[in-house]
Amino acid sequence: MEDPRLRAARYRVERLQQEESADAAPEAVEEPPATPTAHARARAAYVDVAIEQAIRRGDFDDLPGAGKPLPDLGRAHDPNWWIRRKIEREQLTGLGPPALTLRVEDAELTGRLDALSREEDVREAVEDFNRRVKLARMQLLGGPPVVTALRDVDAEVAEWAARRRARMPAPDEVPPARPWWRRPRR
Repeated sequence: MEDPRLRAARYRVERLQQEESADAAPEAVEEPPATPTAHARARAAYVDVAIEQAIRRGDFDDLPGAGKPLPDLGRAHDPNWWIRRKIEREQLTGLGPPALTLRVEDAELTGRLDALSREEDVREAVEDFNRRVKLARMQLLGGPPVVTALRDVDAEVAEWAARRRARMPAPDEVPPARPWWRRPRR
């Protein structure tokens, strides 16, 4: 294998000789390639040389993902792969047709309700969910049909209260409060 420094020196010498011959004979101007395929080949050769030089300089050594398998290598071609990856990477939610987003929200609604602390907030959240389901059913924008069922507000509030009571310790299990003089300092 030839030393790249030696090759670069030879290239400079040849380039200087071409410039000197061009100065001596001005009518000997180099013309661009005659056909588009010759132009494409010249461009491909230039790109290959640039890549080889970058590899020798080490520009590609510490790229992220080096040595890791390519993701989705065995999957069928998805024309919207870049959208799917962006949604996964950015963890975007609420995108897509209302039928699908409402189904996802319906599955997660119980957990969201359990995080609330007041009955009024639970009632308001369920009413808001029901309002959005009704609105999505009235829209004729296409996409899958909205099959998400409405939630009964009173039943949801009752279930929320039951789950809340189940999470709370019984009064006899609560340890007695320590006097203020025995509490640890913070």
